[in-house]
Parts: sequence; structure tokens; C-alpha cells
Amino acid sequence: MVLFGELGSARKLENLFHHKNDLGYRFFGFFSDKVYKSKNYLGALDKGFSYIINNKIDEVYCDPSKVNSGRLIEITKFVEKNELELRILPENKAIYSKDFILEYFGTIPILKPKSLPFEKIETHVIKRVFDILFSFVVCFFMLSWMLPILWVVIKLDSKGTFFFKQKRDGLDGKQFYCYKLRSMRVNSNADKVSACKNDKRITRVGAFLRKTSLDELPQFFNVLLGDMSIVGPRPHINVQTEKYTNEVENYLIRNSIKPGITGLAQVSGYRGEVIKKSDIDNRVRLDIFYIENWSFFLDIKIIAQTCFNFFIKEEKAY
Repeated sequence: MVLFGELGSARKLENLFHHKNDLGYRFFGFFSDKVYKSKNYLGALDKGFSYIINNKIDEVYCDPSKVNSGRLIEITKFVEKNELELRILPENKAIYSKDFILEYFGTIPILKPKSLPFEKIETHVIKRVFDILFSFVVCFFMLSWMLPILWVVIKLDSKGTFFFKQKRDGLDGKQFYCYKLRSMRVNSNADKVSACKNDKRITRVGAFLRKTSLDELPQFFNVLLGDMSIVGPRPHINVQTEKYTNEVENYLIRNSIKPGITGLAQVSGYRGEVIKKSDIDNRVRLDIFYIENWSFFLDIKIIAQTCFNFFIKEEKAY
């Protein structure tokens, strides 16, 4: 391959095909009427035709923003006559972005957005199988003996139910009951006001449950029911969802996958009470990053970091 263009395009094109050397792609260099002190600079544009013939070049790339229309017509006629492949670089930096795939219809370059992980069926299958297996292990080996103990402790500390359920947004905005261990005294504002620092509604045992995140344990039942996943964006109460939908750009993208017990935002320090605007902005930013860059390894990493925070760092939460 050779390029009719300039140094910037040559560098980007070289990088683009660097990983394809094993497939037989080799970038020889570029031609430009502007002289460059570069190992890839092969000479002026008019020297390109003879070089292509003498070196048996297969594909010719052209940057139309650096080659005038008259010269482009010459190049087109030359490649047709010599039965070569002509590639025109789009005048758009997106060609070099990891978010796009370059395809061709004939000699016309087409930019196609890469498929996101959750647009693939296999992603949902892998994630669901892992969710079921992981949740079953937790429920059988931990919750089977831990919940009875916590039931006694919570009941002795304050009056009210053991479990607390609250409607939250799930996949595609579908409402579901999210289960938690009750950490507050029974009150009429539970669905209207989220917990905050020094919240008088929180019981003594509830403060411990929240700090250690033990109040979230019943959500493993939500995972088994299919309403939640182990890892994903944390679901907010409905009042918060209505508020943030209007205030935070792309907030509802979080609803494109199942909410999680833990998530990238949480292990990155954005958990608990939202005090300032940047808290929710960063939480949504990290949730969207997770959706666009999911991998099984990333889920494992987030789970490991969550366990580390629980057993070692004892991250503060309200």
C-alpha cells in the first residue's frame, strides 16, 4: 500500500494497518508535493505512478483533503488502467476512532459503528449464567445462615418488617421490587426522600448494615428472579430517577441493561448519597462506560474490588 496525501494521514494509516502485518498488509509510504523529513516520505505526487509499477503496489490510498481534484482524477484513471485497488480516506477523524469500523462498498469507504457488547446475544447469555451460579452460591452458603441471625438482630433493635421492598427502575425502565434489609424506622418518606448522612430515620443496627452493605444482601434474590444482575448500574428510587432524567445527560442509557448489586461507579468511589452534581454526573459517566466496554473480566474485576472494599477498606456509605 501507498498513500497520496500528507504526513498526518500517513501516520494514521500506518497505525491503522500495523496490526495487520501478519495478514499481508504492508505500508510502503506516502507521496506529497510538500517535502517531509520522514522515513515514509517517498517523494512528490508525480513520482508515485512509476513507483507503484516498479514496486508492484496492490492498493493505493488517497487523502482527498490533501490532493486536488485534477490529481485525484489522474490517480483514479491510473489505478483503473493498472487494475489496482483505490481507497479514498473519509474526511472525518472517526476513521481512526475505536468506535467505528471501516468497510468498503466498491471504492466507497463506509464508517460503521462497532456493535456494543450488550447488542450481542452471547453477552446476555454469559452474564445471566454467571449471575445465577454466583447468586446461588451466595444464597446457599451465606444467606442460609446469615439472614436468620440478622433477623433476630434487626427485630430486637426496632419494630417493623425484616425485609424492605421498594419499586425501582429495571431493564428498559420496567418497574420491579428491589429487596433490602430494613435499616430505617418505619416512616412515610421512605419512597420520597433518600437516606443521607446523620439521617435520624436510620436505626443503630441499620447504620452498621449500610456501612457494610449487608442491607443489600436480599438483592441476590432479585438476581435469581431475573430483575437484577450482580454487576450493573445501581437502581435509584423513583423520585431520584425522575429528577436525574431531567438534569443529567444520557441518564436513561443506564436502563438499557439490568441494574446491579454493585457497579463500576460504586467501586470507583461514587456510591451512597449524592451531595453535589458532579457525584451523579460521574456515576452516570462510569455506568455508561461500563455498558459500552463490558467484558466478563471487567465484571470479575468489579466483584473483586467490591469484596476488597468490604473486607479491607470498609468504605463509608449512607
